[in-house]
Amino acid sequence: MAAKKKEGAQFIRYFGPLLDALRGLGGSARPAEASERVASDLKLSQAEQDDLLASGSPRFHNAVQWARFYLVREGLIDGSTKGVWALTPLGWKSHLTHEQSRAVFLKWVDIFAKARKEKEAASIPDDEDIDDTEVIAPMSYRARVLEIVRSIPPDAFERLCQRLLRESDFTTVTVTGRSGDGGIDGIGILQINPFVSFRVLFQCKRYSGSVTPSQVRDFRGAMLGRADKGIIITTGTFTQEARKEAFRDGAPPLELVDGDKLVDMFEHLKFGLHPRITYEVDDRFFASFTNTGA
Repeated sequence: MAAKKKEGAQFIRYFGPLLDALRGLGGSARPAEASERVASDLKLSQAEQDDLLASGSPRFHNAVQWARFYLVREGLIDGSTKGVWALTPLGWKSHLTHEQSRAVFLKWVDIFAKARKEKEAASIPDDEDIDDTEVIAPMSYRARVLEIVRSIPPDAFERLCQRLLRESDFTTVTVTGRSGDGGIDGIGILQINPFVSFRVLFQCKRYSGSVTPSQVRDFRGAMLGRADKGIIITTGTFTQEARKEAFRDGAPPLELVDGDKLVDMFEHLKFGLHPRITYEVDDRFFASFTNTGA
């Protein structure tokens, strides 16, 4: 850990690559798409992508999310909470070196430290004293939602998924929760129109880690001959190989809902979330009136 800290905050290395990845994807992407493009561009091994933090969250995707957090503050990525990361006009033409990325990081660490002065005796931390797991900014409501959902009992998460499917126009949604049933947790009917409906099996995985391709294969095997579609819902993530397995040629495709998409659905349905209008102080605006030489 000491050696790791001497390298500084690990997510700084993804500032420039994340901007490059979004440019390569046409200027916007879902979080998982952006992470996969960064991993591909940097030629990261599967082991690096699947490595987990002590909390159980994927270290790499967590680091890319932190990179996005600071790039939003710097005005290079749009701060929209719609579940899509998009470049701003400034972000489109910005290319950051590691030193430039480090300067952006330290600038905002300074701003955050000053903002906390009234509540605690905060000093300006050096980037060598911060690693990927350290909280250096307020928890977002999206992270809070996942923290809450991951803390509830497994059977409660199954009922939560049942409610979510009902709110998404599924009917006759039943939680089975039987052990030894290939991981099938429930079943529902999705009525497409008066003539067409689908029988859908779903699996609920309430944890912080990543769903593996073998788990996807096991679920597919359990649903064959019993339903038209399958959905795996998790508060964690899916490995890149698991996503490939879900849409492998010659096999019935599965729908994958990870933690990010789960919160997106909560937002869309206003499910456990109350939208509020608020304001965020734009430190850059006020800073433009200082040091003008007047």
